[in-house]
Amino acid sequence: MKNAASKTLLKVSSLLLTVIIAAGYFISGGIDVSADVGQPELPVPALSDIHCASYCVYDKTTDMIVISQNMDDKIYPASQTKIMTCMLSLDYLDTDAKLTVSESAMASIGSDSSVMGIGVGEKVKVSELLYGLMLPSGNDAANVLAEGCVDAFFNLYPEGGTQVNKDGVTAQYLLDTLGDTKENILAGRKIEAFAALMNLRAQTLGLSGTHFVNACGLHDENHYTTAHDLALMMSAASEYDDFRKLISSPTHIFQATNLHTSDAWSYVKNSDYLLFDPWLAGKTANGTDSHLAAIIGGKTGTTSNAGKGVTIYTVNENGHELMVSICGIPAEYYFYTTMYLASVTAYGNLACWENDPESVVIGTTGDYRSVNAPDSEQPEYDPLIYPGDQLVDYFPDTPTPTEAAAPDTGDATQDNAAKQSAPLVLFIKDNTKLSVLIGTVMLAIIIINGILIIRVTKLSRPRRRRSKMQGRG
Repeated sequence: MKNAASKTLLKVSSLLLTVIIAAGYFISGGIDVSADVGQPELPVPALSDIHCASYCVYDKTTDMIVISQNMDDKIYPASQTKIMTCMLSLDYLDTDAKLTVSESAMASIGSDSSVMGIGVGEKVKVSELLYGLMLPSGNDAANVLAEGCVDAFFNLYPEGGTQVNKDGVTAQYLLDTLGDTKENILAGRKIEAFAALMNLRAQTLGLSGTHFVNACGLHDENHYTTAHDLALMMSAASEYDDFRKLISSPTHIFQATNLHTSDAWSYVKNSDYLLFDPWLAGKTANGTDSHLAAIIGGKTGTTSNAGKGVTIYTVNENGHELMVSICGIPAEYYFYTTMYLASVTAYGNLACWENDPESVVIGTTGDYRSVNAPDSEQPEYDPLIYPGDQLVDYFPDTPTPTEAAAPDTGDATQDNAAKQSAPLVLFIKDNTKLSVLIGTVMLAIIIINGILIIRVTKLSRPRRRRSKMQGRG
């Protein structure tokens, strides 16, 4: 009888303990078994440890050079050329229009070219070509856009007409510059004509160290620029809303065409890796806050002759817009490109802050950055994409530089839903005395279980011995 009663009590006690442990699991939100690999802070190299031909940080807000090294030395821009190609394409082309890929546009596209992946005869929207130009850095997209621009230029600003382009010329400029007829230019010299328009814009912008011969950046001894000119080029391009959207897009998924008949035939990522991890430029090598507020985006470029280079558009906490260009990183240091760029960005932003230490932009690296989403999903207020915007009736309680906003601890919608669906759980979590009581009860039950197990074991031993004796007889 005693043994049966002890076993029953042990079963009840074990069941109660199981219930309490399950409740504790539920209350705690479950046991977290995920591995925390962690991301350590990575200090950027000092400026003296950067291996590159040149760099320049230009403050667009004050029209001043903040920091630089060999900024006027001749370098080869490689695909950073596409900053200019994109800017002119936005001048001349309707982003909703379609262009047909010609054989001449694909003629110079070799196996070593970075491409969007289009083919001869394909009809592609200009907006898709622009993404193909700026994210996968497609030379094919560059040439198609260049040819489209020349066609549009002759139509919009015909020779002998009164309408002039942003640089103050008509199509007569191309006839004079190339020394050829309109028919011959359109038949086989469109890329040359586009390069002439690129050089004209470079002249307008005061880029005295720049000369282009193609739209994509393939190496040519006569295709060159400087870190200073690239920063000024990025500054001019940053005036275009669509340009800012392009360079700030982390990814793009291409729409179907007549040759690629299914949507999502290609998925591409931005080659400006600092866009994904702007925190890398948040501090200098010695840990000083750089006061970088955001990296809007940029354009990379790489060839064996040019080395690797990047030009990006950033915003400082004081509201200044900074263009950062780094050029000529040797092949043996390609893997360190992002850290080199982060270093120049950090030191440039720190120097800018020290010149004007006043907090204007709310947020830190990455806040408010536009993402690759439909217009309806874009932020209503974005001071970094549109730095001139003002805080007017947007934040009901706008934090001031001396009054930091409380950090976001998670998804407010989920938090509210949890509070409504589990009031008892929250009550237990928030009630210290009740939590202690539950813990004490659990400990007592564990001790009682132990005693009962020992008791049941002892009571069972004589019975097993008697059974064995009877069996032997």
